[in-house]
Amino acid sequence: MEQNNFHHALKIREDLCIGCSHCMNVCPTEAIRVRHGKAVLYGDRCVDCGECFRVCPVSAIIIDHDDFNFIFDYKYRIALVPAVFTGQFPEDVSPQQIFSVLLDLGFTHVYEVENGTALLQEAMNEYADKPGISKPLISSFCPAIVRLIQVKFPALVDNILLLKPPLDISALHIREEMRRKGITNEEAGIFYITPCAAKIAAIKDPVGEDKSPISGVINMDVLFNKVYRKVKTRNNQSCSLPVYTDLPATARCWALTNGEAPLAKGRTLAIDEINNVIDFLEKLEDDEINDVDFVELRACDESCAGGVLTVSNRFLTAERLRNHKTTTPEPSDSEHPDGFRHIRENHAEIRKNITIEEVKPRSIMKLDDNIAEAMRKMEKVNRIMQLLPMVDCGVCGAPSCQALARDIALNQANLHDCVFIQKILEQKGELSLEESIKIMQEIWGFGKTNKYRDLKGL
Repeated sequence: MEQNNFHHALKIREDLCIGCSHCMNVCPTEAIRVRHGKAVLYGDRCVDCGECFRVCPVSAIIIDHDDFNFIFDYKYRIALVPAVFTGQFPEDVSPQQIFSVLLDLGFTHVYEVENGTALLQEAMNEYADKPGISKPLISSFCPAIVRLIQVKFPALVDNILLLKPPLDISALHIREEMRRKGITNEEAGIFYITPCAAKIAAIKDPVGEDKSPISGVINMDVLFNKVYRKVKTRNNQSCSLPVYTDLPATARCWALTNGEAPLAKGRTLAIDEINNVIDFLEKLEDDEINDVDFVELRACDESCAGGVLTVSNRFLTAERLRNHKTTTPEPSDSEHPDGFRHIRENHAEIRKNITIEEVKPRSIMKLDDNIAEAMRKMEKVNRIMQLLPMVDCGVCGAPSCQALARDIALNQANLHDCVFIQKILEQKGELSLEESIKIMQEIWGFGKTNKYRDLKGL
């Protein structure tokens, strides 16, 4: 049962799913159930963190991204490249080689996402000085975290920094550059190379914006393989020369853990990996954490270096980016007439559009829009919880007893889905063995419940 409150990049292929429940057990927002032997996504809970994608043993969970050939729908094709993409390659492959191959593959321009951090850092510190701002400010960089706060910690939405991430800032700069050259939005396509599913969802359905300035999203895993094969086979053949300027270390490492927090004012913290983030937010929500001005929260371990669509070891990627030595001098506009000017030259135009609208809560804890009805359902949840064994075995097809209790209160499950309740009803003669088996078949499918029907001889 999918509720499409958000656009989701994560999709479950029912034809491949074996109903193993691995995804259900790792989902940090309890967004997955098992029904009829297949995983089912509850779309109002999913934050596209990709934890389910990591653990699926049969690749039944896929990430829906744009086909690479979509770039050729545009006359001008800009690759918007995050630093972690260059960090996927061995040390002997330079960023300029990577960007050169991107041009050979069909892009007309290459631009690095982290160019947008120069303006963002300045805007962040101005934002922090505004009166009445809720502290600590929570970075809006990671879209999985923004959605996590919306659905699981709605009381903290006012703490979210209402500024666009570097990705959108760089895209705004590119749009302005194209406009100055007389190039329309219909002619220019901006394509982000993504390390994760959450950024795909954020571009297709942005929070705090009506529409993203980015035209499409390309899977980093897919593009890495295209680029690396061409780098290894190119030898000394002629190639396109891209406009390339090394990023400052602070910009290049922005997407890594502790890349953003040290640049903010006051006492700051950096926390990565979504379960660590949840633990922190629970304490923050309970007022157990005080005197913090800014928090950098990232859903993936080692932040974007650990995204689900990266191919290199996340620790090696982070090391490459942190140890990268600036060697390339900045080109002049006369040397590279097709390149973009420095982002600061569009400072005024970007600053007018750097903010996002208020982020609205979409709490998964809300049982009903009507307060009285919600209270009634909450009382029902509490009564059901007293009947359940609280072992969180998952045999009911829900990740926890509490999740099952909420599903029952919302008429999405039944009390007898619990195997412990089934046994009690069987002992009382209120449920037959055949009925119990049928219930399990509705959850786990016929195949699993039929395997051991004949146990004679074992």
